[in-house]
Amino acid sequence: MAIAKAERLMNLALCLLGTRRPLSKRELRGSIEAYLEAGSDDSFNRMFERDKDDLRELGLVIETVENLDGEVGYLARRDSNRLPPITLDAEEAAALGLAAKVWQQARLAGAASGALQKLRAAGLPEDVDPYGAHGALEPRIPVHEAAFEPLMLACRDRRPVLFDYRKASAARPEPRHVEPWALECWRGHWYLAGFDRDRGAERVFRLSRITGRVRARGSGFTAPVPDVVTVRETVASWAGEVADRSALIRLRSGAGYPLRAKATTVRELPDGWDELLIPYGHGLDAWLVEFGPDVVVLEPAELRADVVDRLRAVAKG
Repeated sequence: MAIAKAERLMNLALCLLGTRRPLSKRELRGSIEAYLEAGSDDSFNRMFERDKDDLRELGLVIETVENLDGEVGYLARRDSNRLPPITLDAEEAAALGLAAKVWQQARLAGAASGALQKLRAAGLPEDVDPYGAHGALEPRIPVHEAAFEPLMLACRDRRPVLFDYRKASAARPEPRHVEPWALECWRGHWYLAGFDRDRGAERVFRLSRITGRVRARGSGFTAPVPDVVTVRETVASWAGEVADRSALIRLRSGAGYPLRAKATTVRELPDGWDELLIPYGHGLDAWLVEFGPDVVVLEPAELRADVVDRLRAVAKG
Protein backbone atom coordinates (compact mmCIF):
# COMPACT_ATOMS: atom_id res chain seq x y z
CA MET A 1 0.00 0.00 0.00
CA ALA A 2 2.78 2.45 0.94
CA ILE A 3 4.72 1.69 -2.27
CA ALA A 4 1.60 2.13 -4.42
CA LYS A 5 0.86 5.52 -2.89
CA ALA A 6 4.46 6.68 -3.23
CA GLU A 7 4.40 5.72 -6.91
CA ARG A 8 1.10 7.54 -7.40
CA LEU A 9 2.44 10.69 -5.74
CA MET A 10 5.57 10.55 -7.86
CA ASN A 11 3.55 10.23 -11.07
CA LEU A 12 1.31 13.15 -10.09
CA ALA A 13 4.33 15.31 -9.23
CA LEU A 14 5.97 14.50 -12.59
CA CYS A 15 2.78 15.36 -14.47
CA LEU A 16 2.43 18.70 -12.69
CA LEU A 17 6.13 19.57 -13.11
CA GLY A 18 6.29 18.44 -16.72
CA THR A 19 3.40 20.48 -18.12
CA ARG A 20 3.58 24.02 -19.50
CA ARG A 21 -0.14 24.65 -19.02
CA PRO A 22 -2.54 23.79 -16.21
CA LEU A 23 -3.93 20.24 -16.38
CA SER A 24 -7.51 19.54 -15.41
CA LYS A 25 -8.59 16.70 -13.15
CA ARG A 26 -9.90 14.91 -16.24
CA GLU A 27 -6.52 15.12 -17.95
CA LEU A 28 -4.66 14.03 -14.86
CA ARG A 29 -6.97 11.07 -14.38
CA GLY A 30 -6.32 9.96 -17.95
CA SER A 31 -2.53 10.26 -17.50
CA ILE A 32 -2.02 8.32 -14.26
CA GLU A 33 -2.81 4.61 -14.16
CA ALA A 34 -3.82 4.54 -10.50
CA TYR A 35 -6.45 7.20 -11.16
CA LEU A 36 -7.79 5.28 -14.16
CA GLU A 37 -8.36 2.31 -11.88
CA ALA A 38 -10.44 4.35 -9.42
CA GLY A 39 -13.89 2.79 -9.15
CA SER A 40 -15.91 6.01 -9.39
CA ASP A 41 -15.58 9.76 -9.84
CA ASP A 42 -16.05 10.27 -6.11
CA SER A 43 -13.29 7.78 -5.34
CA PHE A 44 -10.95 9.50 -7.79
CA ASN A 45 -11.76 12.96 -6.43
CA ARG A 46 -11.02 11.90 -2.85
CA MET A 47 -7.77 10.22 -3.91
CA PHE A 48 -6.65 13.21 -5.96
CA GLU A 49 -7.40 15.74 -3.22
CA ARG A 50 -5.46 13.67 -0.67
CA ASP A 51 -2.52 13.29 -3.03
CA LYS A 52 -2.49 17.00 -3.84
CA ASP A 53 -2.50 17.89 -0.14
CA ASP A 54 0.28 15.35 0.55
CA LEU A 55 2.48 16.84 -2.18
CA ARG A 56 1.95 20.32 -0.81
CA GLU A 57 2.91 19.12 2.67
CA LEU A 58 6.09 17.68 1.15
CA GLY A 59 6.92 21.15 -0.17
CA LEU A 60 5.74 21.04 -3.79
CA VAL A 61 4.20 24.37 -4.84
CA ILE A 62 1.02 23.52 -6.81
CA GLU A 63 -0.89 26.33 -8.47
CA THR A 64 -4.62 26.25 -9.11
CA VAL A 65 -5.63 28.11 -12.28
CA GLU A 66 -9.12 28.71 -13.68
CA ASN A 67 -9.42 29.21 -17.47
CA LEU A 68 -11.93 31.33 -19.38
CA ASP A 69 -14.43 28.45 -19.48
CA GLY A 70 -14.35 28.14 -15.70
CA GLU A 71 -12.44 24.82 -15.74
CA VAL A 72 -9.89 24.44 -12.95
CA GLY A 73 -6.39 23.22 -13.78
CA TYR A 74 -3.23 22.46 -11.83
CA LEU A 75 0.50 22.81 -12.45
CA ALA A 76 3.78 23.05 -10.54
CA ARG A 77 6.10 25.59 -12.12
CA ARG A 78 9.74 24.56 -12.15
CA ASP A 79 10.99 27.99 -11.13
CA SER A 80 8.71 27.92 -8.07
CA ASN A 81 9.94 24.47 -7.05
CA ARG A 82 13.66 24.91 -7.60
CA LEU A 83 15.84 25.08 -4.49
CA PRO A 84 18.57 27.72 -4.38
CA PRO A 85 22.18 26.50 -4.59
CA ILE A 86 23.43 25.02 -1.32
CA THR A 87 26.77 26.34 -0.14
CA LEU A 88 28.62 24.86 2.81
CA ASP A 89 31.85 25.97 4.39
CA ALA A 90 34.38 23.36 5.44
CA GLU A 91 33.14 23.18 9.04
CA GLU A 92 29.47 22.80 8.05
CA ALA A 93 30.24 20.13 5.47
CA ALA A 94 32.44 18.24 7.91
CA ALA A 95 29.70 18.32 10.57
CA LEU A 96 27.17 16.87 8.12
CA GLY A 97 29.71 14.27 7.02
CA LEU A 98 30.17 13.31 10.67
CA ALA A 99 26.40 12.93 11.01
CA ALA A 100 26.41 10.57 8.01
CA LYS A 101 29.08 8.53 9.74
CA VAL A 102 26.74 7.85 12.67
CA TRP A 103 24.69 5.49 10.47
CA GLN A 104 27.72 3.63 9.10
CA GLN A 105 26.71 0.40 10.85
CA ALA A 106 22.93 0.64 10.31
CA ARG A 107 20.53 -0.17 7.49
CA LEU A 108 20.71 3.51 6.52
CA ALA A 109 24.42 3.17 5.72
CA GLY A 110 23.67 3.16 1.97
CA ALA A 111 21.58 6.31 2.18
CA ALA A 112 24.19 7.97 4.40
CA SER A 113 26.92 7.08 1.90
CA GLY A 114 24.87 8.58 -0.95
CA ALA A 115 24.28 11.72 1.09
CA LEU A 116 28.01 11.95 1.75
CA GLN A 117 28.70 11.94 -1.99
CA LYS A 118 26.27 14.84 -2.41
CA LEU A 119 28.06 16.66 0.40
CA ARG A 120 31.33 16.30 -1.45
CA ALA A 121 29.69 17.83 -4.50
CA ALA A 122 28.39 20.65 -2.29
CA GLY A 123 31.81 21.54 -0.92
CA LEU A 124 33.03 18.91 1.54
CA PRO A 125 36.82 19.07 1.15
CA GLU A 126 38.43 15.93 -0.21
CA ASP A 127 40.90 15.85 2.69
CA VAL A 128 38.02 15.61 5.21
CA ASP A 129 37.33 11.91 5.63
CA PRO A 130 34.42 11.27 8.04
CA TYR A 131 35.00 7.52 7.74
CA GLY A 132 38.69 7.72 8.55
CA ALA A 133 40.12 6.50 11.83
CA HIS A 134 42.05 9.70 12.50
CA GLY A 135 39.05 11.80 13.55
CA ALA A 136 38.78 12.91 17.14
CA LEU A 137 35.06 12.10 17.19
CA GLU A 138 33.85 8.57 16.54
CA PRO A 139 30.05 8.62 16.87
CA ARG A 140 28.22 5.31 16.69
CA ILE A 141 24.57 4.37 16.93
CA PRO A 142 24.65 0.56 17.09
CA VAL A 143 21.68 -1.22 15.57
CA HIS A 144 21.94 -4.93 16.29
CA GLU A 145 18.26 -5.68 16.94
CA ALA A 146 16.40 -7.41 14.12
CA ALA A 147 13.27 -5.48 15.11
CA PHE A 148 14.82 -2.11 14.23
CA GLU A 149 14.21 -2.16 10.47
CA PRO A 150 10.55 -3.30 10.45
CA LEU A 151 9.74 -0.90 13.30
CA MET A 152 11.46 1.99 11.54
CA LEU A 153 9.36 1.34 8.43
CA ALA A 154 6.20 0.94 10.52
CA CYS A 155 6.83 4.30 12.22
CA ARG A 156 7.35 5.93 8.85
CA ASP A 157 4.24 4.41 7.28
CA ARG A 158 2.04 4.74 10.39
CA ARG A 159 1.32 1.00 10.37
CA PRO A 160 0.32 -0.98 13.51
CA VAL A 161 2.52 -3.95 14.42
CA LEU A 162 2.37 -7.09 16.52
CA PHE A 163 5.37 -8.56 18.34
CA ASP A 164 6.23 -10.73 21.34
CA TYR A 165 7.76 -8.79 24.22
CA ARG A 166 9.45 -10.05 27.37
CA LYS A 167 9.36 -7.66 30.30
CA ALA A 168 12.27 -7.62 32.74
CA SER A 169 10.07 -9.18 35.41
CA ALA A 170 8.55 -11.89 33.19
CA ALA A 171 9.89 -15.30 32.33
CA ARG A 172 7.99 -15.57 29.04
CA PRO A 173 7.21 -13.03 26.30
CA GLU A 174 3.69 -11.76 25.71
CA PRO A 175 2.11 -10.52 22.45
CA ARG A 176 1.84 -6.73 22.16
CA HIS A 177 -0.28 -4.94 19.58
CA VAL A 178 1.25 -1.48 19.13
CA GLU A 179 0.77 1.64 17.03
CA PRO A 180 4.43 2.74 16.69
CA TRP A 181 5.26 6.44 17.02
CA ALA A 182 9.02 6.89 17.29
CA LEU A 183 12.35 5.10 17.78
CA GLU A 184 15.11 6.57 19.88
CA CYS A 185 18.51 5.47 21.12
CA TRP A 186 19.28 6.12 24.80
CA ARG A 187 22.43 4.98 26.59
CA GLY A 188 23.27 2.37 23.97
CA HIS A 189 19.79 0.83 23.73
CA TRP A 190 17.00 1.38 21.22
CA TYR A 191 13.47 2.07 22.45
CA LEU A 192 10.11 2.23 20.69
CA ALA A 193 7.36 4.55 21.89
CA GLY A 194 3.79 3.93 20.79
CA PHE A 195 0.19 3.24 21.73
CA ASP A 196 -0.41 -0.21 23.20
CA ARG A 197 -3.87 -1.21 21.94
CA ASP A 198 -4.34 -4.00 24.48
CA ARG A 199 -3.61 -1.71 27.43
CA GLY A 200 -5.14 1.40 25.89
CA ALA A 201 -2.20 3.62 26.83
CA GLU A 202 1.19 4.90 25.73
CA ARG A 203 4.06 2.49 26.30
CA VAL A 204 7.82 2.36 25.69
CA PHE A 205 9.49 -0.91 24.61
CA ARG A 206 13.17 -1.82 24.62
CA LEU A 207 14.00 -3.44 21.28
CA SER A 208 16.38 -5.98 22.79
CA ARG A 209 13.41 -7.49 24.65
CA ILE A 210 11.38 -8.07 21.48
CA THR A 211 11.49 -11.75 20.54
CA GLY A 212 10.63 -13.26 17.19
CA ARG A 213 9.44 -11.36 14.14
CA VAL A 214 7.66 -8.00 14.01
CA ARG A 215 4.45 -8.44 12.02
CA ALA A 216 2.31 -5.75 10.42
CA ARG A 217 -1.31 -5.82 11.58
CA GLY A 218 -4.03 -3.86 9.82
CA SER A 219 -3.80 -0.23 8.75
CA GLY A 220 -4.49 3.09 10.36
CA PHE A 221 -3.98 4.33 13.90
CA THR A 222 -6.79 4.43 16.43
CA ALA A 223 -5.07 6.86 18.80
CA PRO A 224 -3.75 10.35 18.00
CA VAL A 225 0.01 10.68 17.64
CA PRO A 226 1.39 13.33 20.04
CA ASP A 227 3.32 16.25 18.57
CA VAL A 228 6.25 15.44 20.87
CA VAL A 229 7.14 11.88 21.86
CA THR A 230 9.33 11.96 24.98
CA VAL A 231 11.05 8.59 24.69
CA ARG A 232 14.15 9.46 26.70
CA GLU A 233 12.21 11.20 29.46
CA THR A 234 9.85 8.24 29.77
CA VAL A 235 12.67 5.68 29.85
CA ALA A 236 14.64 7.80 32.31
CA SER A 237 11.63 7.95 34.60
CA TRP A 238 11.05 4.19 34.39
CA ALA A 239 14.75 3.53 35.00
CA GLY A 240 14.75 5.54 38.20
CA GLU A 241 16.56 8.52 36.67
CA VAL A 242 13.75 10.80 37.87
CA ALA A 243 13.82 10.23 41.62
CA ASP A 244 12.50 12.09 44.63
CA ARG A 245 13.80 9.75 47.35
CA SER A 246 16.62 7.30 48.07
CA ALA A 247 17.03 3.56 48.47
CA LEU A 248 19.57 1.73 50.61
CA ILE A 249 21.05 -1.41 49.03
CA ARG A 250 23.89 -3.84 49.60
CA LEU A 251 26.05 -4.54 46.56
CA ARG A 252 28.67 -7.25 46.17
CA SER A 253 32.20 -5.85 45.94
CA GLY A 254 33.43 -5.58 42.35
CA ALA A 255 29.94 -5.77 40.86
CA GLY A 256 27.21 -3.39 39.75
CA TYR A 257 29.31 -0.52 38.42
CA PRO A 258 26.27 1.28 36.88
CA LEU A 259 24.73 1.33 40.35
CA ARG A 260 27.94 2.64 41.86
CA ALA A 261 27.97 5.45 39.31
CA LYS A 262 24.50 6.52 40.49
CA ALA A 263 25.19 6.22 44.21
CA THR A 264 25.23 9.32 46.37
CA THR A 265 27.14 7.51 49.14
CA VAL A 266 29.13 4.27 49.24
CA ARG A 267 30.24 2.56 52.47
CA GLU A 268 32.59 -0.42 52.33
CA LEU A 269 31.57 -3.38 54.51
CA PRO A 270 34.00 -5.98 55.87
CA ASP A 271 32.23 -9.05 54.40
CA GLY A 272 32.78 -8.49 50.67
CA TRP A 273 29.78 -6.19 50.29
CA ASP A 274 29.26 -2.44 50.02
CA GLU A 275 26.34 -0.35 51.21
CA LEU A 276 25.02 2.20 48.71
CA LEU A 277 22.48 4.99 48.84
CA ILE A 278 20.99 5.47 45.35
CA PRO A 279 18.21 7.64 43.90
CA TYR A 280 14.86 5.86 43.96
CA GLY A 281 12.29 6.40 41.24
CA HIS A 282 9.73 4.47 39.23
CA GLY A 283 11.20 1.34 37.63
CA LEU A 284 14.17 0.97 39.94
CA ASP A 285 12.96 -2.48 40.99
CA ALA A 286 13.17 -3.76 37.41
CA TRP A 287 16.70 -2.41 37.07
CA LEU A 288 17.89 -3.94 40.34
CA VAL A 289 16.59 -7.36 39.30
CA GLU A 290 19.01 -7.34 36.36
CA PHE A 291 21.93 -7.58 38.85
CA GLY A 292 20.57 -10.80 40.32
CA PRO A 293 22.26 -12.11 43.51
CA ASP A 294 24.77 -9.23 43.56
CA VAL A 295 22.14 -6.84 44.99
CA VAL A 296 20.15 -6.94 48.24
CA VAL A 297 17.61 -4.19 48.94
CA LEU A 298 17.59 -3.02 52.57
CA GLU A 299 15.01 -0.23 52.37
CA PRO A 300 12.44 1.05 51.66
CA ALA A 301 10.28 -1.98 52.34
CA GLU A 302 8.06 -1.51 49.26
CA LEU A 303 11.07 -1.54 46.95
CA ARG A 304 12.40 -4.71 48.61
CA ALA A 305 8.97 -6.38 48.17
CA ASP A 306 8.79 -5.37 44.49
CA VAL A 307 12.25 -6.81 43.80
CA VAL A 308 11.41 -10.06 45.61
CA ASP A 309 8.16 -10.40 43.61
CA ARG A 310 10.04 -9.92 40.34
CA LEU A 311 12.69 -12.50 41.28
CA ARG A 312 10.00 -15.02 42.23
CA ALA A 313 8.24 -14.50 38.91
CA VAL A 314 11.49 -15.19 37.05
CA ALA A 315 12.18 -18.27 39.19
CA LYS A 316 8.72 -19.70 38.49
CA GLY A 317 9.26 -19.35 34.75
